[in-house]
Amino acid sequence: MTKTIGITLLFFIISGCGLTTVRPKLEMTYAQVAFLAAKDAGSQNLAPTEYRKAEFYYLKAKSSYRRKYFNKAKKYAELSKKFAERAEFKAYKKKALDNL
Repeated sequence: MTKTIGITLLFFIISGCGLTTVRPKLEMTYAQVAFLAAKDAGSQNLAPTEYRKAEFYYLKAKSSYRRKYFNKAKKYAELSKKFAERAEFKAYKKKALDNL
């Protein structure tokens, strides 16, 4: 009985220390690549709203990652990627329509 309580207590201590939290390296990389692609597409001028949102969430993700708030960093990185992809798509769409 005492051994079971000890093992349970040890499990809670280990899981509470943040050892089970995974760093969102892949999500951060995807967000960075999407943001740079949107920048290269000229989204600052052609899709400024989405570009600014992508930039805002990317900076929040980097800040959260540095502070070791990995769950927040992952959420912000995914939002940044979403808005960066939208901005890139809008920029290319506007370029294509202007060339017609």
